[in-house]
Amino acid sequence: MNDTAVVELFAGARLTPTQRRIAHTLVENAAAAGYLSAAEVAELAGVSQPSVTRLALSLGYDGYPGLRRRLRNLAAGGNSDAGAEGDSEVRRAVRAEAENLARLADRLADPAPVDKAGALLAGTPVLPVLGVRASAPVAGYFGYFAAKVHPDVRVLDSGGSLLGDRLAQARAAGATALLAVLLPRYPREALDALAEARDLGMRPVVITDSAVGPAAVLAEIALTAPVGERLVFDLHAAPMALAMVLLQAVCDAAPARAQRRLEEFDRSAARRQVFVQ
Repeated sequence: MNDTAVVELFAGARLTPTQRRIAHTLVENAAAAGYLSAAEVAELAGVSQPSVTRLALSLGYDGYPGLRRRLRNLAAGGNSDAGAEGDSEVRRAVRAEAENLARLADRLADPAPVDKAGALLAGTPVLPVLGVRASAPVAGYFGYFAAKVHPDVRVLDSGGSLLGDRLAQARAAGATALLAVLLPRYPREALDALAEARDLGMRPVVITDSAVGPAAVLAEIALTAPVGERLVFDLHAAPMALAMVLLQAVCDAAPARAQRRLEEFDRSAARRQVFVQ
């Protein structure tokens, strides 16, 4: 995309020095600007994340997601914030999730980070899976299937003082690594638990939305997937897909064990008539 189109977004606007720095960053990164989170823009510009939001509001958008949609539209060669004629906000949100999945697929062109994370999680005798509040469904989904191929999976999906107890118990039982899912908004108790896990000697793999977010800083391996922000509540299609890709890597790291445990489960399920088909 020609950065002139991005420059025109700020034409005539009365910007503070901090806002000018953010605008300069967006112009310098015109091709990628529509796919950066507010935290990533703030990191690149050396400012706070609220400053990015205030810039978007000063330009007349309803927040940074609105400005990002405009930047993404410009990258696609559009001249309007509007979608296709007759499109609803819901349909645009779903199409945006398809874009998020495409971005995730591009990131997976380099399989090394996921393969390394899969080997790390496959190698721990006890596998804690941390995810509270909005992140709990992704952690639970991963944990449900991981238990079919790993001998001891412990989903930690509730906070409070018991969370620290369960981390300590997992470590005492032999856990050397854990998976943590931390998606916006980042719960303080989850970040504290992740730091505690590191202090206990566990090596954290994190699924999050930003490589410069607070969760990534605490990770040994940070795997990122974009989060949909167009509706009242976030959409997590890409993080859920990434969780299953990571579980595939866990299986690939210990294929004989995975196959044996899956066959044992199938025999048990058939004997107990667990499924209709």
